[in-house]
Amino acid sequence: MMPCPASRRREALLHLAAVHDPALQPALQHALTATKAAPSVDWQGLWVAMDGDQIDAAAWVQPLANHTAQLWLPKRNNPVARQLLCALQAWVNEQPIVLCHVALPAPWSAWEETLVKSGMRVLATLEHLVWPCQAVQTPQTLTLHPFRELTLAEQQALLERVGEDSLDCPALRQVLPVEALLAGFYAQAASAQASRPAHWYRLEYQGDTVGVLLLATTTQRWSLQLMGLAPEWRGQGLGRIMIQHAQALAAQAGAQCLTLTVDVQNTPAQRVYSQAGLVREGRERLLAWC
Repeated sequence: MMPCPASRRREALLHLAAVHDPALQPALQHALTATKAAPSVDWQGLWVAMDGDQIDAAAWVQPLANHTAQLWLPKRNNPVARQLLCALQAWVNEQPIVLCHVALPAPWSAWEETLVKSGMRVLATLEHLVWPCQAVQTPQTLTLHPFRELTLAEQQALLERVGEDSLDCPALRQVLPVEALLAGFYAQAASAQASRPAHWYRLEYQGDTVGVLLLATTTQRWSLQLMGLAPEWRGQGLGRIMIQHAQALAAQAGAQCLTLTVDVQNTPAQRVYSQAGLVREGRERLLAWC
């Protein structure tokens, strides 16, 4: 088990790409393309298991924003997969990485056992929802203001407020600083649009800032990165109005669908999304070294 030599990097990446579920191929290809011109230090997380002079397995810790990372797995039934992951965990623990995550599509039971034995924690079960865009009347109850008008400190403070006692991935929020969470949202939005997202909003109601609505946009598919209310404004029907705003914005822009991800244990949010017409598209299990 060793970091991949630079001379064998292309071979290792081809090996890595070949073992992934076809559904994950676009995301992996995007990650590889985005990292192609990265400094050599960003490839230190590419590790291989060698059998003589042959690469037997490969796994990659892809560096992300603010000391976070994503794990791309080796072939599941490879007998050296667990040893390779344990070696990578030891390496991650020596790095300034606060969280290295992997999202397993269903069925995830076989991989989950291996990952837990390699030191990962189960953080959440995530449900992906989708809403086919159609005409929706824009509600008037809430006022939307550009999120970019807030200073970075004000943005982080607002995310702290909406995250307080939230039922959405509480284990993740415990280990991920709000600075890293916001940086991740910016990185996710920048992959599809300008670095200053046009559809990020601070929400105002009766003169008070009550929540936040962050949307990542492409021509046909919009995604809700974050929707949240400050604790004192929950339970008053404002969540339903927030999702209506998101739906109206997506529909008016000509998007084909609006998607979002929610923790399956967040039953109040799931109820709101169901009433708004969103349906399940898939499930994932989120695990991490943290």
